[in-house]
Amino acid sequence: MSEADAQAVYDCLKGAMYENYNKGSKGWIPSEFVKDYRDWKLANTAPAAPGFHGERYLMTWVNPTGYDAYSEFRDEDVKIPVGTIIVKESFDVAEDGTAKAGPLFIMQKVEKDRSVETIDWFYMMVSPAGAPVAVDVISACSDCHKDNFGHQGGLGYPVPDVRVGN
Repeated sequence: MSEADAQAVYDCLKGAMYENYNKGSKGWIPSEFVKDYRDWKLANTAPAAPGFHGERYLMTWVNPTGYDAYSEFRDEDVKIPVGTIIVKESFDVAEDGTAKAGPLFIMQKVEKDRSVETIDWFYMMVSPAGAPVAVDVISACSDCHKDNFGHQGGLGYPVPDVRVGN
């Protein structure tokens, strides 16, 4: 799918996605993470092509605390401030062209050594219908982030073609 086509799909889905992500209680997930992320800055200019996160297209939002550091897109010596929150909206498009919202993925940078097993990141996920999703954050999130992006602080960035500043 072309970048323009992916953007058109996202433009059709984004209103309902945001509304649905915000339905109901968020349980252990701070509701402001879900309510406020659209007021933050985007790290990509168009939906990032499928790859990780279940082969879904992603739009990555970063809060003001971490945006400048994140948007350097460094491969080494990454220093992300405590309090950084990264939110990734997701959607997929089936072979028949049917598009649907995917989960909302959330990462929160916490104090050094607070969660050594996850490189000091907390991981959260909200279903497309707004419910918090209980996942094994070690095997479902952290192991993948460490294995694939450990050299850059556990951060997966949007593909280069759609990164802000490119």
